[in-house]
Amino acid sequence: MVDILHRVGIEAPVDEVYAALTTTEGLAGWWASDTRGTSDELGGLIEFRFGAGGFDMRVRALDPGKRVLWEVVGGPDEWIGTEVDWTLDQAGDYTVVLFAHRGWKEPVEFMHHCSTKWAVFLLSLKSLVETGKGAPDPYDVKIDNWN
Repeated sequence: MVDILHRVGIEAPVDEVYAALTTTEGLAGWWASDTRGTSDELGGLIEFRFGAGGFDMRVRALDPGKRVLWEVVGGPDEWIGTEVDWTLDQAGDYTVVLFAHRGWKEPVEFMHHCSTKWAVFLLSLKSLVETGKGAPDPYDVKIDNWN
Protein backbone atom coordinates (compact mmCIF):
# COMPACT_ATOMS: atom_id res chain seq x y z
CA MET A 1 0.00 0.00 0.00
CA VAL A 2 1.13 3.55 -0.72
CA ASP A 3 -0.06 6.92 0.58
CA ILE A 4 -0.33 10.53 -0.51
CA LEU A 5 1.06 12.80 2.22
CA HIS A 6 1.03 16.60 2.53
CA ARG A 7 1.59 19.23 5.22
CA VAL A 8 0.30 22.79 5.18
CA GLY A 9 0.22 25.58 7.74
CA ILE A 10 -2.88 27.75 7.87
CA GLU A 11 -2.73 31.05 9.70
CA ALA A 12 -5.94 30.61 11.70
CA PRO A 13 -7.26 28.96 14.85
CA VAL A 14 -7.66 25.20 14.64
CA ASP A 15 -11.44 25.48 15.16
CA GLU A 16 -11.79 27.43 11.89
CA VAL A 17 -9.87 24.80 9.94
CA TYR A 18 -11.89 22.01 11.58
CA ALA A 19 -15.13 23.77 10.57
CA ALA A 20 -13.93 23.96 6.95
CA LEU A 21 -13.46 20.17 7.04
CA THR A 22 -16.70 19.24 8.81
CA THR A 23 -19.43 21.47 7.35
CA THR A 24 -20.87 21.15 3.87
CA GLU A 25 -20.51 24.92 3.46
CA GLY A 26 -16.83 24.74 4.37
CA LEU A 27 -16.16 21.76 2.11
CA ALA A 28 -17.99 23.44 -0.79
CA GLY A 29 -15.84 26.51 -0.22
CA TRP A 30 -12.51 24.82 -0.92
CA TRP A 31 -12.95 21.37 -2.54
CA ALA A 32 -16.14 20.81 -4.57
CA SER A 33 -18.77 23.51 -5.03
CA ASP A 34 -21.28 20.67 -5.41
CA THR A 35 -21.02 19.12 -1.94
CA ARG A 36 -23.92 17.62 -0.03
CA GLY A 37 -24.58 15.17 2.75
CA THR A 38 -23.80 14.81 6.43
CA SER A 39 -20.23 15.85 7.18
CA ASP A 40 -20.44 16.50 10.91
CA GLU A 41 -21.61 13.10 12.25
CA LEU A 42 -19.90 9.73 12.57
CA GLY A 43 -21.23 7.48 9.83
CA GLY A 44 -22.43 10.45 7.78
CA LEU A 45 -22.12 10.27 4.00
CA ILE A 46 -20.64 13.22 2.11
CA GLU A 47 -21.12 13.44 -1.67
CA PHE A 48 -18.60 15.49 -3.64
CA ARG A 49 -19.39 16.09 -7.32
CA PHE A 50 -16.87 17.39 -9.85
CA GLY A 51 -17.07 18.02 -13.59
CA ALA A 52 -15.00 14.87 -14.11
CA GLY A 53 -16.99 12.67 -11.69
CA GLY A 54 -17.39 12.38 -7.95
CA PHE A 55 -16.52 10.81 -4.64
CA ASP A 56 -18.59 9.57 -1.71
CA MET A 57 -16.98 9.62 1.72
CA ARG A 58 -18.18 7.96 4.92
CA VAL A 59 -17.21 9.91 8.06
CA ARG A 60 -15.23 7.48 10.24
CA ALA A 61 -13.70 9.74 12.92
CA LEU A 62 -14.32 13.23 14.26
CA ASP A 63 -12.17 14.59 17.07
CA PRO A 64 -12.99 18.32 17.28
CA GLY A 65 -9.96 20.45 16.58
CA LYS A 66 -7.73 17.40 16.15
CA ARG A 67 -8.77 14.91 13.48
CA VAL A 68 -11.20 14.11 10.68
CA LEU A 69 -11.19 10.73 8.92
CA TRP A 70 -13.18 9.69 5.85
CA GLU A 71 -13.42 6.32 4.11
CA VAL A 72 -13.94 6.45 0.35
CA VAL A 73 -17.05 4.41 -0.48
CA GLY A 74 -17.83 5.74 -3.95
CA GLY A 75 -15.75 7.01 -6.85
CA PRO A 76 -12.93 5.73 -9.06
CA ASP A 77 -11.85 2.14 -8.42
CA GLU A 78 -8.41 3.32 -7.22
CA TRP A 79 -10.06 5.35 -4.44
CA ILE A 80 -12.57 2.79 -3.13
CA GLY A 81 -11.54 1.60 0.34
CA THR A 82 -8.85 4.26 0.78
CA GLU A 83 -8.95 6.72 3.68
CA VAL A 84 -8.58 10.48 3.74
CA ASP A 85 -7.13 11.54 7.09
CA TRP A 86 -6.76 15.09 8.41
CA THR A 87 -4.72 15.64 11.59
CA LEU A 88 -4.75 19.17 13.01
CA ASP A 89 -2.46 20.85 15.53
CA GLN A 90 -2.23 24.44 16.71
CA ALA A 91 1.33 25.82 16.47
CA GLY A 92 1.36 29.47 17.49
CA ASP A 93 -0.75 31.45 15.02
CA TYR A 94 -0.92 28.49 12.61
CA THR A 95 -2.93 25.33 12.36
CA VAL A 96 -0.71 22.62 10.95
CA VAL A 97 -2.63 20.19 8.76
CA LEU A 98 -1.08 16.78 8.23
CA PHE A 99 -2.99 15.26 5.33
CA ALA A 100 -2.91 11.62 4.27
CA HIS A 101 -4.79 9.79 1.54
CA ARG A 102 -3.95 6.26 2.63
CA GLY A 103 -4.33 2.79 1.24
CA TRP A 104 -3.65 3.08 -2.48
CA LYS A 105 -2.96 -0.41 -3.79
CA GLU A 106 -0.15 0.77 -6.08
CA PRO A 107 1.39 4.06 -7.26
CA VAL A 108 -0.44 4.26 -10.59
CA GLU A 109 -0.28 7.38 -12.77
CA PHE A 110 -3.70 8.48 -11.45
CA MET A 111 -2.22 8.58 -7.94
CA HIS A 112 0.41 11.05 -9.12
CA HIS A 113 -2.37 13.23 -10.57
CA CYS A 114 -4.38 13.00 -7.34
CA SER A 115 -1.36 13.94 -5.23
CA THR A 116 -0.94 17.16 -7.19
CA LYS A 117 -4.67 17.89 -7.06
CA TRP A 118 -4.74 17.34 -3.28
CA ALA A 119 -1.93 19.94 -3.01
CA VAL A 120 -3.99 22.35 -5.15
CA PHE A 121 -7.03 21.83 -2.93
CA LEU A 122 -5.03 22.10 0.31
CA LEU A 123 -3.94 25.54 -0.89
CA SER A 124 -7.60 26.28 -1.62
CA LEU A 125 -8.44 25.27 1.98
CA LYS A 126 -5.67 27.58 3.23
CA SER A 127 -7.03 30.43 1.11
CA LEU A 128 -10.62 29.87 2.25
CA VAL A 129 -9.75 29.91 5.92
CA GLU A 130 -7.24 32.78 5.74
CA THR A 131 -9.07 35.07 3.28
CA GLY A 132 -12.66 33.82 3.10
CA LYS A 133 -12.31 32.75 -0.55
CA GLY A 134 -11.20 29.32 -1.72
CA ALA A 135 -10.94 27.86 -5.22
CA PRO A 136 -13.15 24.76 -5.23
CA ASP A 137 -14.05 22.82 -8.36
CA PRO A 138 -14.85 24.19 -10.96
CA TYR A 139 -12.68 27.22 -10.05
CA ASP A 140 -9.56 25.24 -9.10
CA VAL A 141 -6.27 25.13 -10.96
CA LYS A 142 -6.54 22.60 -13.78
CA ILE A 143 -3.36 20.55 -14.12
CA ASP A 144 -4.08 18.19 -17.04
CA ASN A 145 -6.82 16.56 -19.11
CA TRP A 146 -8.09 14.75 -15.99
CA ASN A 147 -8.58 18.21 -14.41
